[in-house]
Amino acid sequence: MIGYVTLGTNDLDRAARFYDALLGELGAKRMMQTERFVIWATAPDKAMLGLFKPFDGKPATAGNGAMVALQVESPARVDALYKKALELGATDEGPSGPRGIPGFCAGYFRDPDGNKLNFYCFS
Repeated sequence: MIGYVTLGTNDLDRAARFYDALLGELGAKRMMQTERFVIWATAPDKAMLGLFKPFDGKPATAGNGAMVALQVESPARVDALYKKALELGATDEGPSGPRGIPGFCAGYFRDPDGNKLNFYCFS
């Protein structure tokens, strides 16, 4: 149902390097790019993630209460990708592991711009 999600950035080059490395672990590649944005996907018909310099020219800020959740296939993959995000400069928002709902596992982090994301799975 979700076609794409966008996040704001104040440093597109730095943010693009972060997501090239992190989303590359999922097999995602840059699908579209201009001087204002970069969009990644695993295929043209799959959900996409984009980074944008705000259209209004004001500084990008992380939304309080907003989060992007990226689904993966196993708790081991949640843990590996959560750790990869931290290695790339993300900050911890909740280590990978079970989250109180049977079979639900997630690892939460903020990217270098402060956007909150997680990797999760149901096993």
